[in-house]
Amino acid sequence: MNTHRHRSLVRRGAAVAAAGTAALVLAACGSNGDSPAGHDGHASKSPSASAPAAQGQHNAADVAFAKGMIPHHRQAVEMADLAPSRAESAEVKKLAEEIKKAQDPEIKTLSGWLTAWGEQVPAEDATDHSAHGMAGMMTPEEMDKLKNSSGKAFDTAFMELMIKHHEGAVAMAETEKTGGAFPDAKEMADAIITSQTAEITKMKDLLGKS
Repeated sequence: MNTHRHRSLVRRGAAVAAAGTAALVLAACGSNGDSPAGHDGHASKSPSASAPAAQGQHNAADVAFAKGMIPHHRQAVEMADLAPSRAESAEVKKLAEEIKKAQDPEIKTLSGWLTAWGEQVPAEDATDHSAHGMAGMMTPEEMDKLKNSSGKAFDTAFMELMIKHHEGAVAMAETEKTGGAFPDAKEMADAIITSQTAEITKMKDLLGKS
């Protein structure tokens, strides 16, 4: 009797276990079709765990790009600021306005990245001797010549110097695309290459017509 009862309990236990297994299988199958909570729970952990890593996902090339491009852009904006009162050509004035409109926000973005990375943002007067000769930067003499010219002479000097300046920025952006790790910085580098290459072409065209 005891043996029979024991077997009955074993059989019943096996049946319960089997039913439980079937329920688990069904739950797993059913949940696969409609984004299981288990998967969601797992997925939601990954981004939060990797978010700090993503924020810090930059390297020395990204830092060099930001630190170099800030004074470079500042000088381009300084050159563009001279155009409204000195340029003769409406096209040169428009070009200068577009350069300022594009590069002012980029300076703010680049500065924000450096601050977030715990890096020093170049000082406002960082278009100093250390920056001159870097990637198409103007020398103090070239800037003085530009400031002291007006009319057609300004238009020509502005475009010739800005072509050289833009070529330097494109080269810096190419370096960032190759060696950088921060996705937003690489995206900005891409935008700089596209926009400034187009502006170089436009300025060469205008110089050819003048």
